[in-house]
Amino acid sequence: MAVPSREELVYMGKLPKQAERYEELVEFMEKVSAEADGNELTIEEQNLLSVAYKNVTGARRASSRIISLIEQKEESCGNVERVKTIRDYKAKIESELSGICCF
Repeated sequence: MAVPSREELVYMGKLPKQAERYEELVEFMEKVSAEADGNELTIEEQNLLSVAYKNVTGARRASSRIISLIEQKEESCGNVERVKTIRDYKAKIESELSGICCF
């Protein structure tokens, strides 16, 4: 099977964007970026890359904020065991964010 061209990769990236499957969009846009081989991305490619990362990181950032609020609530109630569980879960979310942002 032939390696997809840059245009085909951009088109294939538009499909997960429409389906709101942003992790897949990130994968396609990473391939587009690799294909660019040091050249600048087009405006359309830049926009797709931005949408991909904004949505992938945005969902996890929102999760982190919500978990932090729950952590504060449980801390104020003195629920030490729950706070530990919450912190472990929050660390998992933060680890996912680090993995996305530092590829």
